[in-house]
Amino acid sequence: MIEPGSTSESGFTFIGETVLHEGYVISVAQGEFETPEGDRITRDIVHHPGAVAVVAIDGDEVILVRQYRAALHIDLLEIPAGKRDVAGEAPEFTAARELEEEVGLRPLGLELLTGFHNSVGFCDEYVHVFLATAFEPVETAHDGPEEAHMTIERWPLDDAIAATSDGRITDSKTQIGILAAARRLGR
Repeated sequence: MIEPGSTSESGFTFIGETVLHEGYVISVAQGEFETPEGDRITRDIVHHPGAVAVVAIDGDEVILVRQYRAALHIDLLEIPAGKRDVAGEAPEFTAARELEEEVGLRPLGLELLTGFHNSVGFCDEYVHVFLATAFEPVETAHDGPEEAHMTIERWPLDDAIAATSDGRITDSKTQIGILAAARRLGR
C-alpha cells in the first residue's frame, strides 16, 4: 500500500484513495495524486495480493495446466500458479503449495527465476516466478471449481517455448516463466 504524502522519483505525490469495491480477491480504489505541476488527478487502481507461478520441468517436459478463466470465458494453457492469499506466507511456500494442489507434485527445491508487475496501468499485482526440476508425487487438493475441472498436460520444453510466440500460449506469466526457464537452462 502506498503511504499518503509519498512522492515518486518523477514528482507525483500520492494524496490518498477511496475504496470503491472489496471483492473476493481484489479491491478497486480511486486514487488521488498531485502532478509535479501541482494539478490533481484521479486514477482507478486494482489492489491484488500478488501471485506465484512455477515452471515445473520434468526431464525435458514442462508441466502445464489447462484451466477455465471466467474473465475470458475460455480454457487457457498455463504454468501452475496461484494467488498469495495466506497472510505472511513466503512466496516460495505459496509456490510449493500451489504446485502440490494443482498437479500433485511437491518440489524438492525451488529457484526464483524472475518477478514482474502484471498490469501496471491499473493494478499493483506482482508475480514471483519459480523453477522446479525435481519433485515427489503427492495428492492433489484442487481449490475451487476451475481447478476441479483443469487438466494437466506435459509438453516438450521446445514445443512450449515455440508456443509462447505462435499464439498457442497467450498467458503472460506462462510466457515469461517458460522463456525465463529456457534461458536459465541454456535453451
